[in-house]
Amino acid sequence: MKILCIIPARSGSKGIIDKNIRIIAGKPLLAWSIQQALQSKYKMRIIVSTDSEKYACIAREFGAEVPFLRPAKISQDLSIDLELIEHCLLELKKEKYEPDFIVQLRPTYPTRKVKILDDTISKFIENRNEYDSLRTIIPFNKSPYKMYSINNNKLEPLFREINGIIEPYNHCRQNLPNTYLHNGYIDILNTNIVKDKKISGENIYPYLMTEEEYHDIDYEEDLIKVETILKVENQF
Repeated sequence: MKILCIIPARSGSKGIIDKNIRIIAGKPLLAWSIQQALQSKYKMRIIVSTDSEKYACIAREFGAEVPFLRPAKISQDLSIDLELIEHCLLELKKEKYEPDFIVQLRPTYPTRKVKILDDTISKFIENRNEYDSLRTIIPFNKSPYKMYSINNNKLEPLFREINGIIEPYNHCRQNLPNTYLHNGYIDILNTNIVKDKKISGENIYPYLMTEEEYHDIDYEEDLIKVETILKVENQF
């Protein structure tokens, strides 16, 4: 079974300049995800998708492949994951390589546990004939059934009824269905769904995590918090 690991690492981060190569606990940020993939019990082809030759050199130094650069037009602030995955598959098709499924590891999770990575892959292999993809999720404590949009200066509930409950936005959260948030910790997808312009598909396997099991990086304060965790875990 051919498993492709894609680590997306564009160079144009606005919130934290050059976030994906910032040194954190002694290593560039993207290096942590590369090493997690290398430590997995599953043999994967590890490719970093980047628009930067500088980033590419760093990725190669830590053991990933960067056989091509991602075009600038799909490396923008509003570019979506589907674009980089399609581009990667098209480039690899030139060398007659097509994976059975894809593991996407965002570089903003340097504390990602290899044990969880292996478990998600194992779960997906067991169930991939019934599911299009797997996504890690966490419980969401803000109910979307109590949310609104504004249209023409008018407040519009997103849901007017759910499971027979009229006006759910006027009910206690505890009476409403549990909801979950995709946290981006690990995404896995069958390659064949990409041809339909999809990367999650209709049938998504839910891998439930706790909020304590992941630490994403969006802001400078996140870098400081995560670096402290890594230093403790790695006994710096």
